[in-house]
Amino acid sequence: MFGIVSTLLALFAVSSWWWVFLVLFVWLGSTTWGAFDIRQGYFTDVFYKKKHENRRRVSLTFDDGPTPVTLDILALLKQHQAKATFFCIGKQINKHPDIFRKIIEEGHTIGNHTMNHSKGFGFLNAQQIEQEIDSCDASINDIVPHKPRFFRPPFGVTNPSVAKAVKETKHHVIGWSNRSLDTIIDDENKIFDRVSTRLVPGDIILLHDTSNKTLRVATRLLEYMKQQDFQSVTIDELLNLPAYEH
Repeated sequence: MFGIVSTLLALFAVSSWWWVFLVLFVWLGSTTWGAFDIRQGYFTDVFYKKKHENRRRVSLTFDDGPTPVTLDILALLKQHQAKATFFCIGKQINKHPDIFRKIIEEGHTIGNHTMNHSKGFGFLNAQQIEQEIDSCDASINDIVPHKPRFFRPPFGVTNPSVAKAVKETKHHVIGWSNRSLDTIIDDENKIFDRVSTRLVPGDIILLHDTSNKTLRVATRLLEYMKQQDFQSVTIDELLNLPAYEH
């Protein structure tokens, strides 16, 4: 009898440890997923699409500029009477201030994409992230009297440090619902198909104004949107949120 009890207790102890490991594994998986899938809003509120959009409207967004390619993107948008939102890097604004001004002059919205777009962004502490955001805002304010309300974290990373920083800076975190992967996929047809086949009203589409490859994809995409009666509007118009703090 004693042997049976001992065996049962041992099994219970082992199974208890397995439950602990299982819970830890699930927690780690969920946290990692939440950190890298911005749509989850795991750590902070995120706007990634317009839910229940009853008009055929979407938002084209372009990250990592301004660059010389931005000028061609602007000309393309003007040709199609489309509006977009540009999430600009502070150091790129300093490098191309005239292109940055043109984005605003042509009626598009700008957002904050940090000062340096650090590859190690996910490892920065809250104070460092806040500094990155504030420095980018300062570069914007050197050129136009606007403080953007919209912030897109590099690589779409969110974590407790990002949440703490944006709470201090009072920015809205903007994600995406339709990701082109235009910086990863080389085949332009695959990029176009990836975006066009998933396109639904209310989408926020992630592109980058950094390559001629994306320019060619955007050209095809805007033609397709015209055929399908989709309209591209700025984030603030789509979500009915203020774009700037004056």
